[in-house]
Amino acid sequence: MLDKTFYSNGKLLLTAEYLVLDGAKSLAIPTKFGQNLIVEKINQPKIIWQSFDVKNKIWFDCIFKLPNLEIISSNHDIEISNTLQNILKEAQKLIPRDIGSIFLNSKNGFSVKTNLTFPNNWGLGTSSTLINNMAQWANINAFELLNNSFGGSGYDIACAQNNTPITYQLTNGKPKIEAVNFNPVFKDQLYFIYLNKKQNSKEAIHNYHENKINFFAFAEEVSQITNAIIQTKNITYFEKLLVEHEKIIASIIQQKPVQQELFSDYFGQTKSLGAWGGDFILATGNEDSPKYFKNKGFETIIPYQNMLL
Repeated sequence: MLDKTFYSNGKLLLTAEYLVLDGAKSLAIPTKFGQNLIVEKINQPKIIWQSFDVKNKIWFDCIFKLPNLEIISSNHDIEISNTLQNILKEAQKLIPRDIGSIFLNSKNGFSVKTNLTFPNNWGLGTSSTLINNMAQWANINAFELLNNSFGGSGYDIACAQNNTPITYQLTNGKPKIEAVNFNPVFKDQLYFIYLNKKQNSKEAIHNYHENKINFFAFAEEVSQITNAIIQTKNITYFEKLLVEHEKIIASIIQQKPVQQELFSDYFGQTKSLGAWGGDFILATGNEDSPKYFKNKGFETIIPYQNMLL
């Protein structure tokens, strides 16, 4: 195998958080931020893994013995090492036996380096970009690798693989992905604000499933909102749709919408993205919006055009 570099886009889910797991049609965008994975052959039966953050500092490293992927050393969180080991093993299982596993070559090993182009805590897809890059390296199905490791709807993998806004919907458990022309005329009035904490998506999904009822009607309603959001050219109607969407999700997960919780005096409209309570939110507004959020203690405000790939 030749030395190779793989790259995957980050992601933001604009609509159908939670309900995308139950067949709701979602709107998602790939971001300008992402992660690469660089693989080089070495003459040792090891995988020497190094992960670099946006400032080019090592935030994780680990060494695995080949072919059994035993952890030889780890200078950081052992939980992360175990997670990575599990992903590698699941990737092995997905490789057809007649091809043979790229990870089971006892004569050669690999130096693997990953590089994030966004801060680790932003929640733009540290895991999904890794999964997709790993799948490219192993030449396996990234959706299957996600399902066998982290789980989730798979919209983040779809974003990793696409360079335009998409709709994503699970139909009979199979992903349906369509490129869409989501280019609102009021895009200069849209902002993404980081809430200063990373949300655990895996935990949020678990809690959602624990409290599950029949969400079919909600999924249908949110699918209609997704379609309307894509088509509208009116920001007032767009804001109305965001409010409707927030009410639906709030009733399901029994949490207050972020506008009520943190921004009740805001002159625009806000909406949670992905698992509620952390990561980024979407806000409508104007040139005064950055000042408002900074005064509230939220320093990371990214205009829509600076986030969209």
